[in-house]
Amino acid sequence: MFASDLRANRSRYTQLQMLLYAITNRARLAGDEDAKRARLAELAAEWAHGGVAYIQVREKDLALTELQALAAKVVEAVRGTGAATKVLVNGPAQVALDADADGVHLPSTQAGKAAGDLGSAMAQTAVQAAELVYARAGREVVVSAACHSAEEIRQAAGADLLLFSPVFEKVTAERARPGQGLTALREAVELAKPVPVLALGGVTEKNAAACVQAGAAGVAAIRMFWGEGWKGMK
Repeated sequence: MFASDLRANRSRYTQLQMLLYAITNRARLAGDEDAKRARLAELAAEWAHGGVAYIQVREKDLALTELQALAAKVVEAVRGTGAATKVLVNGPAQVALDADADGVHLPSTQAGKAAGDLGSAMAQTAVQAAELVYARAGREVVVSAACHSAEEIRQAAGADLLLFSPVFEKVTAERARPGQGLTALREAVELAKPVPVLALGGVTEKNAAACVQAGAAGVAAIRMFWGEGWKGMK
């Protein structure tokens, strides 16, 4: 199974090419809601064809039933390419499983929190809870987790890969958030070992190589994958 292979071969990540992790945002697309969802599935297939290793379905405004339906559409599009790309859902593990996704992404505020006992005698962390949901279906789960500090890296124990951010300045509609820089990224990589860390936040095709030189296994982004520049990074 993929998750066990990933854990067994983490030491190989420094020898691999840059891992690419695309994050969805259908609000950037034109058209009505149906058109946006259809186009997003098409983009996911393009990303898979282009060598993107992970696609995170991050559509937080959707109700869970709608999130599941969209994630299932993305999964179908990606699987149709024959690529090894893994689809993760930013949402409950059961939603991800029902969409036939490969796993989940946990925001930094959730990775270390107890997620209920899910029928067991002890409360589980969110990572453990996701593993249990998939295990009950006879599957292994891939878990990525967001982190912004050393404490959050520790809280995400058990995740298969970490997204450290913001490395560079992150500008949103509300405010500009200063980046923590490549030194902080390097420290995060060392602290997280042997778990691979991907750089997130202000990453572009122009500064991605610097992230890998700082020790990151790859890069994650939203905006970068809406252009053509990323295709030359593999």
